[in-house]
Amino acid sequence: MVDARQEKGRTLAQDKRIKRVEGALWFCPSQSQNAGGYLVNVLAASCSCPDHETRRVRCKHMIAVELSQIVEVSPDGTATVTESIKVTRKTYAQDWPAYNAAQCAEKATAQALLRSLCDGIVTPAHPGRGPKPIPLADAIFGMTMKVYTTVSGRRATTDIKACADAGHMAKAPGYNTLFDYMEKPELTPLLTTLVEESAAPLACVESRFAVDSTGFGTVTYRRWYDHKYGREMKEHGWVKAHAMVGTHTNVITAIRVTDSDANDCPELPALVASTGKHFTMAETSADKAYLSHANLAAIEASGAVPYIPFKSNSQGAGPEAWRRMWGLFMYKRPEFLAHYHARSNVESTFGAVKRKFGASVRSKNPTAQVNEVLCKALCFNLSMLVHAIHELGIEPEFPSLRMAS
Repeated sequence: MVDARQEKGRTLAQDKRIKRVEGALWFCPSQSQNAGGYLVNVLAASCSCPDHETRRVRCKHMIAVELSQIVEVSPDGTATVTESIKVTRKTYAQDWPAYNAAQCAEKATAQALLRSLCDGIVTPAHPGRGPKPIPLADAIFGMTMKVYTTVSGRRATTDIKACADAGHMAKAPGYNTLFDYMEKPELTPLLTTLVEESAAPLACVESRFAVDSTGFGTVTYRRWYDHKYGREMKEHGWVKAHAMVGTHTNVITAIRVTDSDANDCPELPALVASTGKHFTMAETSADKAYLSHANLAAIEASGAVPYIPFKSNSQGAGPEAWRRMWGLFMYKRPEFLAHYHARSNVESTFGAVKRKFGASVRSKNPTAQVNEVLCKALCFNLSMLVHAIHELGIEPEFPSLRMAS
């Protein structure tokens, strides 16, 4: 009876790129990427992959190197493995009636929740003469529903008009009006607040959190002439979303959208502070990219226990927060990893956001790209609230008149 790591190693062992580098040192290709790989030292029983560095156990690359010597390839190209490996898979129970009800009612319920959320937006006074702009709440509602439909602004016109007919807006804004509002930088903090507010009703069931970042592709390209290679180069642009996620409900509790070149580590304190406004934080997990004295201090200041694995060159000396986590990491490794593995839920959240509302943004304007990603996060939180209503019995309530643009 073995785990999935051995099954992955068994599959990887059939890769012809596995080869001896020198002596006991072997090269094993990455299973998740087309290029690159890791170095396995057979005698030292070590591997350069993050899995082995974190857990200090045999990883799939070490298993693959061992099994590659007993994989026999026949002349017709078929491979035969001389030992049998059985894999077990952990499954989770699903409340299918509640899940089905949530899926069927999601769109209508999400619209009602969004309307209730937008009721707290205060429209600024219109200075001077001329026609008054549409209420800011209607503009935010229209922007969010346009993103929810996952189609272009013109094709979303019918759905937005249907929302107006249902009483969610005083008047359906035109697609050009929504495009103009999407490019307003002053809406970025307002949308960020709406994402945080939409997660707040789940504070009664959420206390464990994880943080990570993900990219959303854009329609823009960067082109330049590279003198080193003597040819024109181009790169597909993308924006990066840094988010804090509840590991039980997968709701996004805090989010910041930056350029693709922004580092992950400095974003954590702000995400923790925003989450702490509405949630009681018991623990926070993150990968090695977030390891720093300041981040550990920020997490402990919120009342949570940090679970961030140390790097291979990390030392035990440091501030109190650092030493506490070092002791847990070094002397209670199984307990540490049991909490740290909750971080995988943030990957599940990012995958769900992209499957439901798209892995790229349609906007060309940089500010509009940021606001569009925030709208995706808001749409996802509304869908998670719908599931919480049916599966957990949550009754979301949003206080009115708590925001001003």
